[in-house]
Amino acid sequence: MLLGEPTGVRSDLPAVRVGEDALDREGLWEAASAVAARLGGASAVAVHGEASLHTVVAVVGGLLAGVPVVPVPADAGTAERRHILRDSGAELWIGPDLDEVGLPRLPVDPAERAPVRSGAEPEPGATALIMYTSGTTGSPKGVLIPRRAVAACLDGLAEAWAWTSRDVLVHGLPLFHVHGLVLGMLGALRTGSPLIHTVRPRPAAYAAAAEAGGTLFFGVPTVWSRIAADPAALRPLSSARLLVSGSAALPEGVARTVREATGRYLVERYGMTETLITLAARADEPPLTGWVGRPIAGVQARIRGERGEEVPADGQSIGHLQMRGATLFDGYLGLPEETAKAWTADGWFSTGDAAVADAEGRYRIVGRTSVDLIKSGGYRVGAGEVEAALLDHPAVREAAVVGEPDDDLGQRIVAYLVGEGIDEKDVIDFVAARLSVHKRPREIRVVEGLPRNAMGKVQKKSLL
Repeated sequence: MLLGEPTGVRSDLPAVRVGEDALDREGLWEAASAVAARLGGASAVAVHGEASLHTVVAVVGGLLAGVPVVPVPADAGTAERRHILRDSGAELWIGPDLDEVGLPRLPVDPAERAPVRSGAEPEPGATALIMYTSGTTGSPKGVLIPRRAVAACLDGLAEAWAWTSRDVLVHGLPLFHVHGLVLGMLGALRTGSPLIHTVRPRPAAYAAAAEAGGTLFFGVPTVWSRIAADPAALRPLSSARLLVSGSAALPEGVARTVREATGRYLVERYGMTETLITLAARADEPPLTGWVGRPIAGVQARIRGERGEEVPADGQSIGHLQMRGATLFDGYLGLPEETAKAWTADGWFSTGDAAVADAEGRYRIVGRTSVDLIKSGGYRVGAGEVEAALLDHPAVREAAVVGEPDDDLGQRIVAYLVGEGIDEKDVIDFVAARLSVHKRPREIRVVEGLPRNAMGKVQKKSLL
């Protein structure tokens, strides 16, 4: 079963706590069964992805019923929400009463109870989730995620991180993305580890959860950066078993601060909507900041050049990251041509990310090939490496590096920085002293803030 009964499930803690609201495992299953009984064989159900028990019960109800769940971002605008609802073919809406929804609204009450559904589990190949891409290259695309992919992803991570029902998972990530919903909610239910969702990923909330017995913490680099800047929040995390960062590159300075204050390393992982999580640093190995580890069980990875040639696994050579294996999606909803273009002739999914690999089989992501692979003066430069160096400068709080057209270089490296007292020459020299000289920014632009999405990822197309 996708959300079956793991061994050793703790009875002294709720299965899920979101803010002040909580449900034990029996209560959650009975509340979700009440939802499942009312879904009536719908083709898909759309769920408003707010951080609440209502969302947890609704998603579990859809999975119990075998009805594909369409998580809708809680911060979606009217046009985006309408597109997702229309494109997904959702027949029911679980969420607030909104004029633009135009679907029958199914109320959810976490206090409602119904007998736990029995009967055959949906086939492993049945669609569990229809999750939408960020839409950076056009309208968001519906990604068809089968039940087998969710199970493979979560089991692979459980093995890599020694994640069991003895853990208590803590995070405050959105319940409409892979990180917060699949890893952070379904992962807790599949492994049997109690979940404490802090509603928002505030440092004080993470600290309080650590003091309450949290052992496994998920966050994006923005969250860890804020925690690193708050000594009172950092100290309690020394009791944690594992701290995990993902969804964007982790600055070395943040990792170092956390490590020095808590004695705990931040481990990183990599994934995307179409693949779920495919690469992860293991809990039983010393992590390398900036490296997202090896393929999890059931997944293969490779790096190829512009013409499909093999790229040396030397820790330096950059190429296109490609994946295949058990965690991958079944295609883009209603877009067969887009689906076909996403795969190579020999059956590998093209992630669109640029990466390097080392001789130990570990991977480092240097960014999206569309905006983060910069070709300057005949060199291929990964924006992520430059950003990591910039973030080690004491005056720099945030950094985004892009390549802009240049008549001489092809592309010149431009850095958008947030910070206090930034001196352009000093920052450029700082990077040149740490990386190869050709990787230094040619221009520095100081800004008040960087455009980010709900997961904290910088939206670089807004800078170009």
